[in-house]
Amino acid sequence: HVQLVESGGGSVQAGGSLRLSCTVSGVTLEHADMGWYRQGPDNECDLLSTVSFDGSTYYHDSVKGRFTISQDNAKMTVYLQMNSLKPDDTGVYYCVDHNDYGSGTCGGRGQGTQVTVS
Repeated sequence: HVQLVESGGGSVQAGGSLRLSCTVSGVTLEHADMGWYRQGPDNECDLLSTVSFDGSTYYHDSVKGRFTISQDNAKMTVYLQMNSLKPDDTGVYYCVDHNDYGSGTCGGRGQGTQVTVS
């Protein structure tokens, strides 16, 4: 049974930082391609960052230099460190297994975690 549970969101002022966590079960992170998506006020899902099983990463231009994706296989968790936050970063953040999309929002399986930047 696959589960992806996002946490770590909150309300911060512009320039602040948050670290999001995605704890997985039923997924072998060593073999996975994981991504973080944001659903903004327009309800569109934007792919912000990915980390692949070989350690390669991708960042959307809007978050390059501010966000860092990482994973801890022992803790079965994928992180998104977000620095220098901007109001445009506001949204609900979801983690997604690109090898096994769920039927939830943005292809995820969890409830997401809300990030609000003012």
